[in-house]
Amino acid sequence: MRDPKIGEILVQPDDLKQRVRDLGQQVSDAYADRDLLLVGVLKGAVFFLADLMRAIDIPVEVDFMAVASYGSATDSSGVVRILKDLDTPIEGRHVLIVEDIVDSGLTLQYLMRNLGARNPASLDVCALLTKPDRRKVELPIRFVGFEIPDRFAIGYGLDHAERYRNLPYVAALVE
Repeated sequence: MRDPKIGEILVQPDDLKQRVRDLGQQVSDAYADRDLLLVGVLKGAVFFLADLMRAIDIPVEVDFMAVASYGSATDSSGVVRILKDLDTPIEGRHVLIVEDIVDSGLTLQYLMRNLGARNPASLDVCALLTKPDRRKVELPIRFVGFEIPDRFAIGYGLDHAERYRNLPYVAALVE
């Protein structure tokens, strides 16, 4: 795709595929004897979640949440509104939140508190990407795909104004 807004490639397609396979194996091993529910955070995590599910070799269920955080176009304020809640009760369940990217951590912190209040048996996070330099709150992220620099990332589900999600790699947006 030729577009002047697509900058440096941060994670190549082959690296994505291999790391997602590795994460799938780690999740399978960690939850081998448990009933696992994957919670995908819409819309960005859809690509990662679909590939991750195929790489997990234990039975899993899936549900989705959609959240909106208020702030500028490239910054979250941590003020979060749930646009779509889970369809499945999670009390007593082992829940793995599947996120595309953890930036400031404020939105994920809200999700962890919200879902934690529903009394799951366990609550962990699997994030494809993290930006440690942007973190405003410390969060336990059990499974991490890649740490990336403080650049606005697009591709493989991540968007800018709803565009670029379909790129087969993760790139930096040229602003």
